[in-house]
Amino acid sequence: MAESSLRSRDARRVLVYAPMGQAPGGHELSSHLWVAERLAGLLGMSYGGIGRDTERRPHGERYVVPYRTLNAREARRFGIAGPNDLFGGVVNEDFVGTKLISHGLVRPGSAAPPGWSEQFAERVIDVVLPGYAVFTPEDLRIAAARLLHEGSVRIKSPWDAGGLGQHVVASLADLEPLIEQAGPGPWLEDGFVVERNLEEVATVSVGQVALEGIRASYVGRQRLTRNHDGVWVYGGTDLLCTPGGLDTLRQLPLTGDQRLAVEQARCYHDEALQCFPNTYASRANYDVAQGRDAGGRWYSGVLEQSWRIGGASAAEVEAVGALLAHPARRAVWAATRESYDPREPVPSDAKIVFHGEDAQAGFLLKYVRTKRSAGT
Repeated sequence: MAESSLRSRDARRVLVYAPMGQAPGGHELSSHLWVAERLAGLLGMSYGGIGRDTERRPHGERYVVPYRTLNAREARRFGIAGPNDLFGGVVNEDFVGTKLISHGLVRPGSAAPPGWSEQFAERVIDVVLPGYAVFTPEDLRIAAARLLHEGSVRIKSPWDAGGLGQHVVASLADLEPLIEQAGPGPWLEDGFVVERNLEEVATVSVGQVALEGIRASYVGRQRLTRNHDGVWVYGGTDLLCTPGGLDTLRQLPLTGDQRLAVEQARCYHDEALQCFPNTYASRANYDVAQGRDAGGRWYSGVLEQSWRIGGASAAEVEAVGALLAHPARRAVWAATRESYDPREPVPSDAKIVFHGEDAQAGFLLKYVRTKRSAGT
């Protein structure tokens, strides 16, 4: 079947912008390029590969796929005027695009960056895990002491993804080496998240993609796999995707835990757009952790937002393509897989996103599959 697209022709080029010095043949950049080429087909645009020109450009020349959430100044430089100009999101201040906003400060008057919204933290307190955002060593100690009364605590760097930059501490003594390692650097700019640590965690992904002419939302579950060091890392996501906004997910045959995750993600999404001025996103993903703490108490809460291209984006754009090709379908299933095993068989209906050696990760296989969802 011929490729279905949202527009017959668009003069813009789809360009991927990656960190300076990122290896061109690495799995992450290769995956972003794969998604960008697919987006070009869906949007009726030309595919331009890696964007090298970072000078200010007029609106209407580019559709941008950035590797991270952009701030407003960067968006203006790229000629981005709204969500139809990029696959990702735009915020006024960089920290708004990180997990820092999920939690409030330890006390009134605590240090926080300009643009901080304690109102947002108050509005989402019931849909996130117990935790705090801290911007000084003393506040980090206070936050950890409060949470350690009920079990271990997870300390997170807001600028790392995929489970990196995280440490679990069981006592205040465990915390001091981390504070020493952080040093006297720019705490106010970087900060840390201090959060209840869960065990036997399942991560539910809830999100939406908005392209010109279609909005699709999904709920799914992340998988884990072992990397070459034997560490459990991200292994892909299974998605159930339907046309419409996050509220349309209520119409799907979901489990109770999935429905709870959807409602928590909807609350987080809506409140973020209200509390942080000029925030918008064409790709929004919310990871919801569900599990028990050391005392056996069960929790469900949004960990963070992702207003940028992510690990599930290959499945997202494939799902949108399937919905465009079959408008009568109420839902489609799509999944990404990541495997570090060179003997991993590839299903006959899979589309290869990356297959080869990565300079840091070693051998890695990534692929995506789609199929019609049962009953739709």
